[in-house]
Amino acid sequence: MLHDLVNWLLNTVGVWGYPGIFILMAMESTVLPVPSELVLIPAGYLAHQGEMNIWLILLTATTGTWLGASINYVLALWVGRPFLEKYGKYFFVRPALLHKTDEFFAKHGAISTFTGRLVLGIRHLISIPAGLARMNFAKFSFYTCLGGALWSLILILMGYFIGGNEQLIKENLPYLTAAILASVALLIGGYYLWQRRANT
Repeated sequence: MLHDLVNWLLNTVGVWGYPGIFILMAMESTVLPVPSELVLIPAGYLAHQGEMNIWLILLTATTGTWLGASINYVLALWVGRPFLEKYGKYFFVRPALLHKTDEFFAKHGAISTFTGRLVLGIRHLISIPAGLARMNFAKFSFYTCLGGALWSLILILMGYFIGGNEQLIKENLPYLTAAILASVALLIGGYYLWQRRANT
């Protein structure tokens, strides 16, 4: 079953090429269920086979991530924010909560957007509070691309080195996820200590 899935993904990514990676990663960064692992690991393997260029994969994956994240950001800013300002009280979202969200992203938007791109289950949602909080779009774009590029590079390299071995992927993906989560926790912890020292 896994072997058939990997072959199908290899064929799909191979046929769609870079535009396909761009579209699938844009979809993955909205709320559509397209796991980036199922796109970039096969793409990395195709790069290993000499059928794709690893840097073009990274570029199209990162720009696709940015586009999908920007769609969420704009929808949250143009639709979500006015809706919550008008009707939020009916959903237990008071103006004070929106104000606190604004303050949080003004202070910690960069680290939240960057690390959020690295956490499964959060990475495609972090753009929504950023948009609701009216985070500076240039800063949002920079840290979205930075986090998206790092996550994409990890998956591409995984596919490049072990993409032809489905069993290795199955065995090592949980360890990779745990390592990334631990790194994110350390990064957030270091940021918190730096903030405390800066405020004393």
